[in-house]
Amino acid sequence: MPLDELLKAAAMPSIDYHEATETLEGLFETAEAQFLIDSAPSDPEAAVKAAQRIFISKTQSYREALLGCCVARMMDMTTDITKPYINQGGGAYNGRTLDECVINPILHAREIPASKGPFLATFRRNVRFIPETSSGLRDQDAYQAMLVYIDLLQKAGTYDEVRVLCLILLHHFLILRNESNVTLARVARLSLDQQERLITSLLSTPSGGLLPLLLVTAAFQTLNEVYKIGWHVNWQGINVADKSNAAGGDVTIQKDGQTLIAIEVTERTIERARVVSTFNTKISRNYIKDYLFLVTTPPREDARSAASAYFAQGHDVNFLDIKTWIVHVLGTIGSDGRQVFSQKFTGILDQRSVPASLKVKWNDLVKSLIV
Repeated sequence: MPLDELLKAAAMPSIDYHEATETLEGLFETAEAQFLIDSAPSDPEAAVKAAQRIFISKTQSYREALLGCCVARMMDMTTDITKPYINQGGGAYNGRTLDECVINPILHAREIPASKGPFLATFRRNVRFIPETSSGLRDQDAYQAMLVYIDLLQKAGTYDEVRVLCLILLHHFLILRNESNVTLARVARLSLDQQERLITSLLSTPSGGLLPLLLVTAAFQTLNEVYKIGWHVNWQGINVADKSNAAGGDVTIQKDGQTLIAIEVTERTIERARVVSTFNTKISRNYIKDYLFLVTTPPREDARSAASAYFAQGHDVNFLDIKTWIVHVLGTIGSDGRQVFSQKFTGILDQRSVPASLKVKWNDLVKSLIV
């Protein structure tokens, strides 16, 4: 190989596609955790505005190619992300291969609306991401916004700065997915062992407390249907203020207009102060005789002591481990009852108010069970 070609080859950034996949998967997990707590990135403002313009465009290729630019830059800060073909000189990289091996598979696996590939759908061979390329492209305003974003990536001096820009982009991909319809995987039948493994995985999934609440609600609905008890199982979202006319719980079980039991579902370790506060603001105010904390971690001993003191005043305040309770319920209601539980849970999970990331997680877990 001639010397000038050797020098050019030496200048080419090298991207490890396995490492790139792991990096992008990790960033998606971070972005999803932020999305669940409604933590939208706001800085740098120029990047947020550019991303907003890119994502209202009907041309999907801009955002997908731009995600590839982010990853390429993270893998090697010397990359010239305006050159997505390796024959374009110093700093160039193989953008199409990066998209085919990393970007596109991850977008589709996470059920984010995406094309088959930006370098096939919109951009011609040997394209460069420069102003002159806009000639002949659709939605040139969105392309200009893409160039603004690329310029911000190129000027970013550190890995962390590029990472922030990538997270902004991923946040908008998650908005896009949340506005779409994620189809839930359905299973005709699960064994008790499979149900237990599934529940364990769901409870370990970060959800801001939503998945434990959905599991508990589905379990009470299942008991009601299987045994024809005649309950009204009312539940409300995480961090929703208790209604003044309700009996102060995340889930409230009523019959004939009377509150039988109020349930608080929590992932936080319960201390005495929490029990006292709950008694004063909910239990005594609503005359609740039976209040149940369904927890993922054992309560402190001082919490149990406080609950015992209230028992002497005519109020049952108890604690149960969510997983243990649900698995015992499923073990006693038989295989038909377990099918009802699966239907109830997926019915709640399928609601539009449930974040798409949790639906995708469910699909992944179901696939892992039946492989």
